[in-house]
Amino acid sequence: MLLLLFAISAIYLLIGEYGEALFMLAAIVAVSAISFYQDSRSKKALEALEKLNEPLSSVIRNGKVVQIPTNEIVIGDLCLTEEGKYLNADGRIVYSTDFSVNESSVTGESLSVYKGIGDKVYGGTITVSGIAVFEVEEIGIGTKIGKIGSSLLAIEKEDSPLQQQIRKFVKTMAVVGLVIFLLVCAVHYYNNRNLLESLLNGLTLAMSILPEEIPVAFTTFMALGSWKLMKEGIIVKQSSVVETLGSTTVICTDKTGTITENIMQLKYLYEYASDKTYETFGDTVTSELISYAMWSSEPVPFDPMEKTLHEVYSSMSKKDLRGKFSLIYEYPLEGKPPMMTHIYKNVEDSRRIIAAKGAPEAILRVSTLSEEEKEKVRKWIRDFGSEGYRVLGVAKSHFEGEEFPEKQQSLPFVFLGLVVFYDPPKKGIQDVFKQIYDAGIKVKVITGDNADTAKSISMQAGILDADRAIDGKDLMTYSGSELLGKVKENVLFSRMYPEAKLKIVKALKEEGEVVAMVGDGVNDAPALKASDIGVAMGNKGTEIAKSAASIVLTNDDLNKLIIGIASGRRIYSNIKKAVQYIISIHIPIILTVSIPLFLGWIFPQIFTPVHVIFLELVMGPTCSIVYENEPIEKNAMLQGPRKMTDTFLNGRELSISIIQGLVITCGLLFMYQYTVQNGGSEEKTRAMVFSTLIFSNVLLSLTNRSFYYSVIESFRNKNMLLLAVNSLTLIILFMILFIPAMSNFFKVDSLAINEIGFSVITASLSVLWFEGYKWIKRTKANNAKVFKGKGKIIDRG
Repeated sequence: MLLLLFAISAIYLLIGEYGEALFMLAAIVAVSAISFYQDSRSKKALEALEKLNEPLSSVIRNGKVVQIPTNEIVIGDLCLTEEGKYLNADGRIVYSTDFSVNESSVTGESLSVYKGIGDKVYGGTITVSGIAVFEVEEIGIGTKIGKIGSSLLAIEKEDSPLQQQIRKFVKTMAVVGLVIFLLVCAVHYYNNRNLLESLLNGLTLAMSILPEEIPVAFTTFMALGSWKLMKEGIIVKQSSVVETLGSTTVICTDKTGTITENIMQLKYLYEYASDKTYETFGDTVTSELISYAMWSSEPVPFDPMEKTLHEVYSSMSKKDLRGKFSLIYEYPLEGKPPMMTHIYKNVEDSRRIIAAKGAPEAILRVSTLSEEEKEKVRKWIRDFGSEGYRVLGVAKSHFEGEEFPEKQQSLPFVFLGLVVFYDPPKKGIQDVFKQIYDAGIKVKVITGDNADTAKSISMQAGILDADRAIDGKDLMTYSGSELLGKVKENVLFSRMYPEAKLKIVKALKEEGEVVAMVGDGVNDAPALKASDIGVAMGNKGTEIAKSAASIVLTNDDLNKLIIGIASGRRIYSNIKKAVQYIISIHIPIILTVSIPLFLGWIFPQIFTPVHVIFLELVMGPTCSIVYENEPIEKNAMLQGPRKMTDTFLNGRELSISIIQGLVITCGLLFMYQYTVQNGGSEEKTRAMVFSTLIFSNVLLSLTNRSFYYSVIESFRNKNMLLLAVNSLTLIILFMILFIPAMSNFFKVDSLAINEIGFSVITASLSVLWFEGYKWIKRTKANNAKVFKGKGKIIDRG
């Protein structure tokens, strides 16, 4: 656009039209200012997002653990890391408990490595288990991963399908503009043999054809959409994800912390020896069970269940033994289903405590119980699970040797009982899932819990068909079409582990679904990364989950995801409205400039570059700023998600925009011929046609706010920017018509009231016929709903 303006202003200078040249220079300033304003808003929005996305690190300063931005870490800092956290510097461990780290980002080795005091750790690696404090030795580009990080700069980001479609559309229009530019230049030069005037006419038409507003609009919509989501507590790492959000067809959600509160209240204890359950935990009967459940937990707990067990132990123990025993060996949480074992030694008399806890199935499998005894326990597990409780098995063992078995399952375990927790569904979660289903989105629950517990909680949360469940180990036996069928037909996936979660996400994507994966744990990270939209929890989510995700919900509220999906649909719908508006209004400009020239009408140059530039200055803000500010339509969340493979503008939508443009063109050409036939001069004809086009543009921007609801109903959606831009456009139009200096510059005559009225009527007929089309569309839709409703009654009868 700026290059065309410079070219036109140069031609005006060459032919001695200094006023027009100055106007072009003023237009260059105005276009640059509008572009700067749009770019500034977009950049500020993206900078705000980048600031929120900056990782935080836990450091010990002045004896306190504080959270600081990673770029403020200095050499010598003591950094604290725990399960699921990224290490953000190189250093050496000074304290650790059950600490293992995944160093695949540095070494390429996928297996986790256990490390202790004095061992080296590296930035960019991930804490898999336990906690550690390390002293920082290298930061930034001095770290091991920093030295190889420059290779990331060579990786180019792929454009989204929408970006590709828009770019293709703009390139096509550019080619069309070039062809018409050459054609207009040739015809004009053939008629008057004036090269500069021919170039001026050709550039005028080329400027009216190029839809340079569209790429700008896309960037503005995405950046401002991300910024608005940020203010809602939804941090979007890449603005292009906003487009994908509105296309979500399946939400795969974790249970704990996403559907539930993740508060883990200790509800019951089941003691195997007495075959009884207890709701009070302070007597001698339950003390052994609670003690061993606590000993099997981390000495410094960070898991909600383990924190609860430590608290209950503290409240019920007459003598706290934790200070007398030290952890000498530990088996981390592993297995399918998982369990963990800790071995402690008394510092005074060398007595040992060997405690294990984990999934009840895993604990029963390694216990010395007979099959009949195990079945009795399984009945309790099923009963607790059917109530929505989370159940852990607890066992103890005895081992005299110094060389502990490689696998914890090799130890002889005595089954002690079950600890039963209740993690209630979040308040209002039923309404959240109702909105998800109303939006035409499917739900899959993927959890590490057993099927009974997950099914009960899912049904309490309002998830449909939660009885259609499959276990992780069973799912892994399927492949190909059989796997796709199982993933499609089941809603609840229990006893899932990272590989199984990843397999579900990949299968759904293979089926053509747009998958949003919601999770907060380390075991969710692969699935979060593989999904179309990874959604992590901001408060309780681990760093690895937040790093793998493309969206972070700052307050762990799943309802925010619905807001994000609605925003995605709003933005996509508004981009389409903006592009359809641009197409519809460009057609009459192009044809009104070209038809009089090609057909040899009396006034072949009805619009000059001055008029086209004025229209461009109106259309630019309208499509990129005004339509971006347009609220979501009330039926947008009831229409179901669009397919990502859909063409941005399908044949019907493009046809509607073309017809709108052609009808407006007919109105303008009618006004042209009407004025000429009644003896109007070139200035009068130009004033009538130009005014009609401006009025048509204002009405088009109003009626195209919705392609379903009436223009009157659309006024209920407040958009002050639309009112401001249209009001300013009309004020400038009247200044052009009635201030002599401006009338002379734009080469128009003033219009009488009846002429303005006739122009308004013509514009209204050219645009508002579309309201009739929308009325027919609404009537058909309402009749279809009534017919569908009657069909349901007949079916029930």
